[in-house]
Amino acid sequence: MRRSIGLLWVVLLVFGSLAAGLGSGCREEVLQPQVSRELSPEVAEEELQALVEGNTAFALDLYGMLCEQEGNLFFSPYSISLALAMAYAGARGETAAEMAQALHFTLPQERLHPAFNALDLAIAEHAAAGGIELHTANAFWGQLGHHFLQEYIDLLSRDYGAEIHLLDFRNTPDACREHINAWVSEKTQGKIEELLPPGSVGPDTRLVLTDAIYFQGAWEYAFDSWRTREGPFHLLDGSHVQVPLMELERVYLPYAEGRIEGVRYQAVELPYTQEELSMVVLLPALAGFRTFERALDAERLEGILRELESWDLHLVMPKFSFSSGFSLRETLSGLGMPHAFSPEADFSGMDGTRDLWLNEVYHKAFIEVNEWGTEAAAASAVAGSWSLPYELRIDHPFIFLIRDLRTGAILFLGRVLNPAG
Repeated sequence: MRRSIGLLWVVLLVFGSLAAGLGSGCREEVLQPQVSRELSPEVAEEELQALVEGNTAFALDLYGMLCEQEGNLFFSPYSISLALAMAYAGARGETAAEMAQALHFTLPQERLHPAFNALDLAIAEHAAAGGIELHTANAFWGQLGHHFLQEYIDLLSRDYGAEIHLLDFRNTPDACREHINAWVSEKTQGKIEELLPPGSVGPDTRLVLTDAIYFQGAWEYAFDSWRTREGPFHLLDGSHVQVPLMELERVYLPYAEGRIEGVRYQAVELPYTQEELSMVVLLPALAGFRTFERALDAERLEGILRELESWDLHLVMPKFSFSSGFSLRETLSGLGMPHAFSPEADFSGMDGTRDLWLNEVYHKAFIEVNEWGTEAAAASAVAGSWSLPYELRIDHPFIFLIRDLRTGAILFLGRVLNPAG
């Protein structure tokens, strides 16, 4: 099977006061939790829907903050929500209230974590049904000898399938940093070699939470590689660059058009194999791109997705590959959870004390989009009239997302301002 799109991302949360430190060799103990992951959580449909709606609202809030940066943008709001939910499980008082509001967690703690488990298991099931490769890994890295509450460890294992590791940050912080980086590299198939830079972990580190996910899917309708050719992609400053443009001759795809804040947009959905997951491309008019992306919120996105209907399309879009990396402390504080990043934080649900706080949240992502799909995808039939197809040229900046079609969960979100980087 050839690859049509591959994505990797890692979220890292570091707790405690961080300072540079050196050491050789990292002492480690791997604990076996008292409970295993719950593979059949009892979660009501309305709870799952509430979680997805909250995650979508957070995704668009976060996009609204990150889009003020220059250049291409790509991140996984799903992964960030999931990783922060593991931290939220140990939050109490005002810290928990701020996190719930910023992250749009509307379910109570005792229902939220089983709902995350159910959603994660459902998405994995849908991906497998579609022949899509999707691997997730969560891990808890605690200081050897530090007392963590058994109920917190059990929750991470039961609802997030987290591995439980104890490391000697106090005496060998840099060796422990390298050890965590090696774990990340293994879980991301070598794509992310050094997530934690030197000095990012110190003797005062007490807890690190990591989340790594790998995704690879194939188009339901593959682009013909022999049709790919160089063409202009128009940039926001009025110039253009020559990039490889893929072409899909004619196929029926979900399509919509309309206006937001007076800006005309077009939207198209490209399914992956078996139509379990899909990529949605939002193409605003070039002159109104900034207005459109600042106005895009969960309600407007839901309206666009509702309007998608099958059209006979001739599609042209660029190949692209790029990576993004973020330190999200200031962004998340700006969204309304500053207490989590201060010594006043209350994560007593982790160890029974108020000595832990969130120091930083790192997020890295990589995406590659090209022509190829599975061999079976080329056998998909397109029925309909033989009128001329409508041509959709994605030849200027666009926003894109990848979603699970059955739950509506947005797994990834980004924009392409320049496919050439």
